[in-house]
Amino acid sequence: MGAWTGFFETSAAASATLVGLLVVAISINISRILGFASLPDRAASALIPLAGVLVVCLLALVPQPTWAFAGEVLVTGVAIWAQTGRLLFRWFRNTEGVRLQWVLFHIPLNQVQTVPFIVAGVLLALGFPSGLYWIVPGVIASLLAGLLNTWVLLVEILR
Repeated sequence: MGAWTGFFETSAAASATLVGLLVVAISINISRILGFASLPDRAASALIPLAGVLVVCLLALVPQPTWAFAGEVLVTGVAIWAQTGRLLFRWFRNTEGVRLQWVLFHIPLNQVQTVPFIVAGVLLALGFPSGLYWIVPGVIASLLAGLLNTWVLLVEILR
């Protein structure tokens, strides 16, 4: 894991920064967010993957056996996937007139943020060090989605 230290440190710092920015965006526009039935779920579904990235990256920096880290990544990935999926499903159910393009964008976005952590956990548990490479797309997708959601909750909500 030594060669990965820089990646995990940088990713933890970036995700922590985005979590902070997202919390500020939510707190600044809390009354508007609460005014739309679907936006509290969107805010939560934006925070959860970023918090998951932070957890995975911090756990990667803890000296521990690979099998322990594998289990932690797998559990974190499943938890992120389940929570964001639940929020997405609830949003679909509670929102009238959901456009197909929204569905076709957000379901894959949800999956690309969460599934790589699950794959990484499984591969690492099976003894494949290449599982670490699966963390990379999950981190990048989560950071980019976090930026997008922060923009929506900070700027677009005011339009």
